[in-house]
Amino acid sequence: MSQRLLKCPLCKSGHFLNYKEITDFSVSKESFIVCKCISCGLLFTNPRPRENEIGPYYDFPDYYSHEDKAKNLTQWIYNQVRNYNLSQKIKLIEQYAGPGKLLDYGCGTGQLLFEATINFWKVNGIEPNRNAREKAIAKLGEKVFSSIDDLHSDQTYDVITLFHVLEHVHELRKTTKSILKHLKSNGYLFIAVPNPESYDAKHYGNFWAGWDVPRHLYHFTPEGIESFRKEFDLTLKEIKPMNFDAFYVSLLSEKYKSNSGILRAYTKAIWNGFKSNHNAKEPGQYSSNIYIFSKQ
Repeated sequence: MSQRLLKCPLCKSGHFLNYKEITDFSVSKESFIVCKCISCGLLFTNPRPRENEIGPYYDFPDYYSHEDKAKNLTQWIYNQVRNYNLSQKIKLIEQYAGPGKLLDYGCGTGQLLFEATINFWKVNGIEPNRNAREKAIAKLGEKVFSSIDDLHSDQTYDVITLFHVLEHVHELRKTTKSILKHLKSNGYLFIAVPNPESYDAKHYGNFWAGWDVPRHLYHFTPEGIESFRKEFDLTLKEIKPMNFDAFYVSLLSEKYKSNSGILRAYTKAIWNGFKSNHNAKEPGQYSSNIYIFSKQ
């Protein structure tokens, strides 16, 4: 049975409107409503599957973040880009903090954490998905947990990362407060989320793969991110684009939108990905963005 929210999951306002109706093209082909909070501007999927019922919506071959081995061309491309991005993420993190203690919330199969250990970071990961968590443990040993509640209450980190994870957590406020409790007072929080106001989102409309309902419970526009920042008393230090996301998301969107041949889909995805990055003239306008926060 689905869960219907009566209040905004960010600001707790009871004033929100239906914003869009989006189809789950990946798994169920069901339609889901995305609502917009009048008070804070957050977009959120409502109603949505309950936390103990959402598992089957992740059960499909193209959910690549829980897999290491490529089974098709699209996944091979995804893995190549992911491997390149891992080193770039570490370089970005180390612009703010030297090798110290890193927590990756939603660590998947542990690729980022493994890369971090090579760079002398002490790491932990949180991964609710059992299959992905077991793969991460195989890489890292007993440093990966199923819940943030498994950490010692006094355990703190120099950096906590959530790369394409925040939009998946059911308890937005509770989870964020728990994460911040484990962030050092001079630590940094890195959050990457898709942008529903990017060029590719507007171009593909309801076919935009970044909606990814019902797996994405929240859809963070720049306005929504600013409301998130204020709600948790954070300081925004910098916004960095994730340029490759525009191409990957455009490719998935092309698959959802039409049954055109694979060569045509790749060609159109490359062109629209290029246009999306070209049209993102200001920070925060890209297909996906990394927001770097510190505590106030």
